[in-house]
Amino acid sequence: MGSPFGSVTYNCPRFYVRCSGPRQSISRFRHPALLNGQGGQVPEARPPTSRDVARHAGVSQATVSLVLRDRWRGRVSPARVDAVRAAARELGYRPNQAARSLRLGGSRTALLVVPALANDFFGRVHAGAASVAAENGLHLVLYPSPGGVGPAPDPFASASATLDGVLASSMAAEALSALSGAGLPLVMLDSEPGRAPAAATVNPDIAAGTRLIVDHLREWGHRRIAHLAADVDSWTFAMRAATLAERLDIDGLPPPRTERAELSVGGGLRAAERALAATPRPTALFCDDDLLAAGACKAARRMGLRVPEDVSVTGFDDLALATTVEPELTTVSLPAEELGAAGLRALLAVLDGRAQQDTVLPVRLAVRGTTGPPPG
Repeated sequence: MGSPFGSVTYNCPRFYVRCSGPRQSISRFRHPALLNGQGGQVPEARPPTSRDVARHAGVSQATVSLVLRDRWRGRVSPARVDAVRAAARELGYRPNQAARSLRLGGSRTALLVVPALANDFFGRVHAGAASVAAENGLHLVLYPSPGGVGPAPDPFASASATLDGVLASSMAAEALSALSGAGLPLVMLDSEPGRAPAAATVNPDIAAGTRLIVDHLREWGHRRIAHLAADVDSWTFAMRAATLAERLDIDGLPPPRTERAELSVGGGLRAAERALAATPRPTALFCDDDLLAAGACKAARRMGLRVPEDVSVTGFDDLALATTVEPELTTVSLPAEELGAAGLRALLAVLDGRAQQDTVLPVRLAVRGTTGPPPG
């Protein structure tokens, strides 16, 4: 048997901003007293209790206790078990975690929400968070975006599978408002600071990374820089765009030609083809992500251009992909593992009732083979 502490993976698309699934699927965490009959807000009376669950399900409190502690087999009929679990979900009931941990000798549980584990950046975020979780005896439940082998059992089918806090990466905080509305502390990664309901944010220094790229290209003598912008509505990409335009303006250069791109190698290829077909042609492509940069390098080759002799290309993130392309990619290296670790430490501080400030982590520029002087 493995360690009682570790991470558990569930594939559940309903927790994702960019997923087509209904957002209301997380409404189980809202107390019904928060909504009136017309959907408007009314004052919250109190959190639901096991007595409320029992009344709603038409059973005794003892039955509720047996079901939610998963000790019902041979003592409670399956029909009543389903009724109790349904009532707990509908009411948004969560057992008192402090009392529950003392009584059952259990540990706290946190949910880590990331867009995709297929991207090794978020795999490293998870590794950092899981390491800190293991050191502190915290269960870490992982919700990656859909893309696995199939749906996993819903961990919230029983209200006994409850959460103490949420750590969410690269998502709008509003998408998790139902969780926070249930009193769950929320720490956001790579997201806009100061936005409710997040208790704190932990971010890589995106603005500094963008400035590092622009300064590097300017040192080579580039003046015509195009922007391959990820077509994703999020703070992290908006920060890249704003800082890029600001830095070019400070240097007396015009705003960059911007081509929106699906966040994939193919999206980068198509956007780069459009950018490189312009007259005059840009001498450098600033790409929001290493996937886009890999696509840009592919587009340049297809158009008979050499990288970096005819066009320089830069990325962002420093994925494993950055050193598998040829030439290797000049990119901003983000501390993904430390991002996950620092985020989990921030969540632990919030759970312990300690004030937590927003955190910004340093980044660095990895200069490799895709940048050089402009042609001519």
